[in-house]
Amino acid sequence: MRKYSIFICLIALALFACAQNKDKVPGDMEVSKNQKTATATFGGGCFWCTEAQFQELEGVIKVESGFAGGTVPNPTYEQVCTGTTGHAEVIRVTYDPAKISYEELLQAFWLSHDPTQLNRQGNDVGTQYRSVIFYNSDEQKEKAELYKKKLQDSGAYDKPIVTEIAPMGTFYEAEDYHQNYYNQNGSQPYCTFVIKPKLEKFRKAFAGHLKKGL
Repeated sequence: MRKYSIFICLIALALFACAQNKDKVPGDMEVSKNQKTATATFGGGCFWCTEAQFQELEGVIKVESGFAGGTVPNPTYEQVCTGTTGHAEVIRVTYDPAKISYEELLQAFWLSHDPTQLNRQGNDVGTQYRSVIFYNSDEQKEKAELYKKKLQDSGAYDKPIVTEIAPMGTFYEAEDYHQNYYNQNGSQPYCTFVIKPKLEKFRKAFAGHLKKGL
C-alpha cells in the first residue's frame, strides 16, 4: 500500500510540473527529418537495472549505459568499480518529447531505485552507485530540483532523499558488453534475482506507458 501511495504522489508531482512548463522541452535537442529528440542522464545504482527499465518506456528511443561525474577521462568499468574515479554508473536516455516528457522520465527515475540510500543500491555499495541526476540545461535543473523538493515535502519517504543534482559533463559510454545487458543476459543470476523483480514492479507502475508488446 505504501508503494502505491508513493506512485500516486509521484504522478501528482509530475502533473504539477507539466502544468508549469507544458510547452517547453528541456535538454539537448537534436533535429532529424521528422523528429525532435532530447537527452536525459540518470544514475540510480547499477546501470544494468536502470537501462532495462527505461528501455521499455514508450517514447524512449535509445538507452546507453556509461559513466559520468568523475575526474578520470575514458574510465574503464574496472576503474569505476574501485570507487576512485568519482564517476557514477549512469544511463543516457534519448527520447521523443512528443511522446514522453522530461517530467515523466523524472517520475520513472525516482521509481526505478531507492533515492534515500546514500552511495548504494541494495548490495551494490560505493559512490559509483549514487543516486544522481545530471542536467543538460537550466530548465532540467529547475524541474529536477522542484520535483525532488516536492517529493521530499510530501512525506513519501521516511528518510531524506539523497539524490544529487549536478551539471552534465562528459558522458563516457561503457564497454559494449554492458549495453542492452538484461536483454542479452537474462538468465544470469544477477538478472534473475536483482533486475527481474525490479523490472516487474516497474512494469506494473508504468503499465500505461510501456512500448507495445510489453
